[in-house]
Amino acid sequence: MRNALALLPLAALAACTVGPNYAGPASAGAAKPPANFVRAADATAPAAPTVALWWTGLGDATLDELERRALAANPNVQIAEARLKQARASLRLERANELPSGNAQATYLHAQLPGINLGQSSGGGGGGSTSLDFYNLGFDASWEIDLFGGQRRKIEAARASIGAAEANVADAQVSLTAEVAQNYVNLRDRQQRIVLAQEAAAQQRELLRLTEQRYGAGTASALDVERLRGLVEQSDAAILPLNAERDAYLNALATLAGEAPGALDTLLSPARAVPLPPAEVAVGDPAALLQRRPDIRAAERQLAAATAKIGAAEAAKFPRISFMGLIGIGGSKPGDIFDLDKISALAAPQLSWNFLDFGRNAARVGQAEGARDEAAAQYRGAVLNALKDAEDSLSRYAARRQTVANAARSLATAERSAKLMRQRFDAGTATMIDVLDAERQRTSAQQTLSQSTAAMTADYVAIQKALGLGWAAP
Repeated sequence: MRNALALLPLAALAACTVGPNYAGPASAGAAKPPANFVRAADATAPAAPTVALWWTGLGDATLDELERRALAANPNVQIAEARLKQARASLRLERANELPSGNAQATYLHAQLPGINLGQSSGGGGGGSTSLDFYNLGFDASWEIDLFGGQRRKIEAARASIGAAEANVADAQVSLTAEVAQNYVNLRDRQQRIVLAQEAAAQQRELLRLTEQRYGAGTASALDVERLRGLVEQSDAAILPLNAERDAYLNALATLAGEAPGALDTLLSPARAVPLPPAEVAVGDPAALLQRRPDIRAAERQLAAATAKIGAAEAAKFPRISFMGLIGIGGSKPGDIFDLDKISALAAPQLSWNFLDFGRNAARVGQAEGARDEAAAQYRGAVLNALKDAEDSLSRYAARRQTVANAARSLATAERSAKLMRQRFDAGTATMIDVLDAERQRTSAQQTLSQSTAAMTADYVAIQKALGLGWAAP
């Protein structure tokens, strides 16, 4: 009973955990989100968006397949997943360090020692030698009591690091899905622009042919011919960089999907229209954004880990108590390892306290506190950048919708003009050159609308990334 009472103070000390307890990040003024998004456009809805698979709202089966392949095989996601695996292993290691450690060993020792002939006088010389064999089976164990919670703080930090690693996996998925969608939109845009540029070049060549006929008939000048020939060359030249950009986006999409360049050409080469975003974009509220964006969650977990490491550094200031035990059996003959009468045992409690370290531990605590302050500032910066990204993307999307509407009206006007010019040509009051010029203007309006539509869809993708969408729990 007396021994049990003597252990009570030790148990009370073991329950002590030094260092600050993490209570979440401070929601300081500038990092506190507003009640609503300032730049929310008419096309947005306050409903909370679906976290994963946002790209299905674009209604493009090819894009859905690309996203599936990329999430399954992209190296950046696999790197983040490997780091998560390391973080989980680190937690298992820290938990194991809290427990006793033991080692088993088997020893055989043979020694050949110089002998002394005791039968001779002291002035005589000695000769011969003595051999010694020793056999032993042993087991030793050691355990350091976590008096001031240093190891518990390390476990706490490792657990928080797992949360950060999980959020980093989600952040890699968010970046990947947005990048795949952006490259896919750009690819479809370049394919459409190539088709329209080829149409424009064909129209320019037809204008050149008719002008050359008029020049031969004496109703057009050589300057008209040369001017149109230059326009034809410019139209042909404009197609070349579009082809290069199309190939670059094909290569980028293959790489993002974990494939070699060219592997997806069969799937993606047929030209298709740029996918259109839905009529309304669910954006939710800023507070939900902070809970959803993986980079903010990663920064918060890193802050928690940095806070826990202060306690681990604080615990190193205080005394340490450890126990070591050794038990073995053996002797000079092999059979001695089975003789229970030849058991040796040793127990050694040890108290150590590095009280004269000339400020080393205090410096380590200062380093940990500085790392905590850095993590807090990084968290605050992540919150502000997230809100800025959301506001910027919403503002761009609203402006782009207006641009697309204007481009659509311009195309409608150009189509009506081309139709009227064709009617005038049929009535004999306009020439074919007038008709081709009107068609050229219609094609130019189509190009403008196609580019504006692609930019609007790209801005929609940017909103999804800013909202932290496109991830699933690892």
